Amino acid sequence: MRTKLSRYAGAVALVCAASVGLAACGSSGSSSSGGKTSASDVKSALAKGGTITVWAWEPTLKQVVTDFEKKYPKVHVNLVNAGTGNDQYTALQNAVEAGKGVPDVAQIEYYALGQFALSKSLTDLSSYGAKDLKSTYSTGPWNSVNVDGGVYALPMDSGPMALFYNKKVFDKYDLPVPTTWQQYLDDARKLHKANPKAYIANDTGDAGETTSLIWQAGGKPYTVDGSNVSVDFSKDSGTATYTKVWQQLISEHLLAPTTGWTDQWYKGLGDGTIATLATGAWMPANFASGVKDAAGDWRVAALPQWQSGANASAENGGSSLAVMKAGTKKDLAYAFLQYANQGAGVKTRIDAGAFPATTADLNSASFQDQKFPYFGGQQANKIFAQSAKNVVSGWTYLPYQVYANSVFNDSVGKAYTSGTPLKSALEAWQNKSIAYGKEQGFTVK
Repeated sequence: MRTKLSRYAGAVALVCAASVGLAACGSSGSSSSGGKTSASDVKSALAKGGTITVWAWEPTLKQVVTDFEKKYPKVHVNLVNAGTGNDQYTALQNAVEAGKGVPDVAQIEYYALGQFALSKSLTDLSSYGAKDLKSTYSTGPWNSVNVDGGVYALPMDSGPMALFYNKKVFDKYDLPVPTTWQQYLDDARKLHKANPKAYIANDTGDAGETTSLIWQAGGKPYTVDGSNVSVDFSKDSGTATYTKVWQQLISEHLLAPTTGWTDQWYKGLGDGTIATLATGAWMPANFASGVKDAAGDWRVAALPQWQSGANASAENGGSSLAVMKAGTKKDLAYAFLQYANQGAGVKTRIDAGAFPATTADLNSASFQDQKFPYFGGQQANKIFAQSAKNVVSGWTYLPYQVYANSVFNDSVGKAYTSGTPLKSALEAWQNKSIAYGKEQGFTVK
C-alpha cells in the first residue's frame, strides 16, 4: 500500500493534468541521498563547466547571469521565462511528471515551496552545508525555505511589510499616519466621509494580504508536520483579531471595490482615491514605473499594529531559487544559487531594485541610507529593514498553498460581494482546504 504522501503525489498529478489552473503540485520522487558535498566538488564543477537551465521570471537575474558567465567562462546559463508564478509552476509540474524538460534551477515563491519540497521534486541542499547559512538570512525567508527538516532552496529576496501612504491625501484631510489598525479604521471613516470617492485602501479579496495580516497578528491557522496538517481559522486568535477590524472596513464600505494590479488600481493609486497600500518591500519599483504621476506624493511607514505599542510585522511575497531533483548538474546548479543569492549576485540585484533577504545587506549603511526620490527623498530602506527584523516567527504555509489560494475568492471573496460575514467566509475557505488536503492523502484536521 502506498504511503499518504505517495497517494498525494499521484492524486495531484492527475489533478494537474486535468487543470492548468492548479499549479505547484509536486511529484513522487526518491529522497535525496543525504550525503555531504564538499566545497571542492562545487569548485570542480565550475572549473569543468557545462550548461544549466534556470527557470525564472525575476528581471534582475538577467544581469546576474551575464556576470556569472563572465566570471566562469566555461559555464553557460540558459535563463528561461517559463511564465510567472502559477504559469511556471504548472509547466514545472508537467515537466517533472513527464520526466523530461526539467530545469536545473527554478524560481519558486515561498508560499509555494512546500508543495514541491514535500513531494520530493527538489534537492535538499543540506548536503551542501546550506543549514550553516541560517544567520546570513533574515528570519522570514529562512524559515520559508526550511521544510520538514531540510533546506530546499536559498532565499532570493524578501517582502517585509510596510504601509505605503499618500502623504498629499493625508495632509489634505488632516489624517494621522496610523500606528494601529484601529487608528487606520478611524482614518478610513474620516477620509470616506470627507470624500465619498476616496478610500483608505482597495480590497476585493486577496489571499496573500489576508494571510500576511493574520501572520502579523500572531495567527497560526496552519500547522504542518510531514503529512499531518491542521487548518483552523475558526479558533485562531490572530484570525479573530484581523477579522474584527477588516469586517468593519467591509461592512462600512470603506474599501475601494478595485482589484489589485489592474489599470483601475494604478489609476486609484495615482489620483489619490486609494490612499494606502499595505504590502511587501518590493513595491517601490512598481510605484516608480506604474504610478509615475504621483511621484513625491507617497511615503512609507511601519505597518500599523494590532496592539498599541507592539512591534510586529510579516512577510508578503518573495521568492527562492531551488535545485530541481531531476536535474543532472546539481553541483553546478548550486554554484549558481550561491552566486545569485549569497555572493556578488545579491548586490547586482539590489542595485537593480530588488529587496534582499541577506542580513548583511539589510544592515549595511549603504543600503539603509539610500534615498528614494519617488518617496520625497525618504530613506525607506530603514523602515523595510526594521520590518524584516520584526517579522513574527512561527508562520507556516500549507503544503498545497497554491491550491488553497486559488479557491480563496470562491469562499472569502463572497464577504466582499454578497454580505457573507468574513468569519464565515474564512471558515468556508478552511473547509475547502481541509477537504482538498484529505483528497490528496494528507491527514488533515
